[in-house]
Amino acid sequence: MIVDTHVHVWEIDPPRYPIGPTAPGWKSLPDEPGTADELLAEMDDHGVGWSVLVQTSWSTWDNGYIADSVQRFPDRFIGHGLIDPQDPNNAETARYWMRERGLVGFRLHPMYYPDEAILLSEQNGPLWEELAAADAVIQFHMRPGDAAQVDEIAGRFPHMKLLVDHMGYPDLEAGPDVYQPIVDLASRDNVFIKISDVAGRSTEPFPHVDVHPYIRMLYDAFGSDRSMWGTGYPGHHRVKHNWHTLSDELRLIREGIPFLSERDREQILGKTAVSVWELAG
Repeated sequence: MIVDTHVHVWEIDPPRYPIGPTAPGWKSLPDEPGTADELLAEMDDHGVGWSVLVQTSWSTWDNGYIADSVQRFPDRFIGHGLIDPQDPNNAETARYWMRERGLVGFRLHPMYYPDEAILLSEQNGPLWEELAAADAVIQFHMRPGDAAQVDEIAGRFPHMKLLVDHMGYPDLEAGPDVYQPIVDLASRDNVFIKISDVAGRSTEPFPHVDVHPYIRMLYDAFGSDRSMWGTGYPGHHRVKHNWHTLSDELRLIREGIPFLSERDREQILGKTAVSVWELAG
C-alpha cells in the first residue's frame, strides 16, 4: 500500500475556513483552493491508498478543513493540524483537535523561531505532556540547527513518534558537516525521516543526483524502516508551486535512487507509514 505522508490541502471559504498566515513573516496566500476532493481523485489515479493531510501555514491555526476532510473520508485521510507554540493554552487546544475533531497529530515549525528554542519553552511543557498522553504523531518543519530541540523531546518522550519533514532541509552549499545533526537524530528510535522535497534541495534535474549523498546518509542512519515518502500539494498545484507531479514523485523513489532495494522502496512508499499511523490495508 502506498501512503503519501505529506500533502497540504486548503479551502478558501471564510469564515468557515479562514485564510491568513500563521508563520512569522509569512507573506504568501493562495489565489485558489487546493481541495481534498482534488487530492482524492489524484490518489485514485496513481494507486495511493492513504494521505496524511497537513495544515498549511497560510490557513491559520484553525484546522477545521483538515478535520472536516478526514471526517468525510476516514478511510483515506489522516489529519495533522498546526498548533501555536506561543499560545499558553495550546495543550487545551491540542486536546480539542484530537478528542473532538479527530486529528492524530500536529506539525510544529521550530525553524520559524530562530531566536529561541521554542519547542522547549516552559509554557510548552503541558503541551508535550498532553501530546504524549494522547499518543500523538508529531512532525517538525526544521533545519539542522533545530535538531537539539527535537533530540531533547525525543529523549523525554521515547514512545512518541516524531517525524522530520523534508529531510530536515539539507543545504548542499553548507555541506554534510552542517547537516550531521539531522542524521544524528537517528540515534533516537522514535524519530523518523521524510524523504520529501528532494527537488527543492537540488540544483540538478530529475533524479537530483546531487541530493543522493544526503539521502544515503539518512538511509544509512535511519534505514528504510524509519523512512517515509511525502509530496506536497494536490493536482495541478504541485507544478504551480514548483513540485513534481505525483507520477514523478513516485518515480523518484521507484527508479531514481539506485541504492534502494525493492524492500526499501516498499517501506518508504508505504509500510513505514502503515506502522507509524497503524493503518488498515
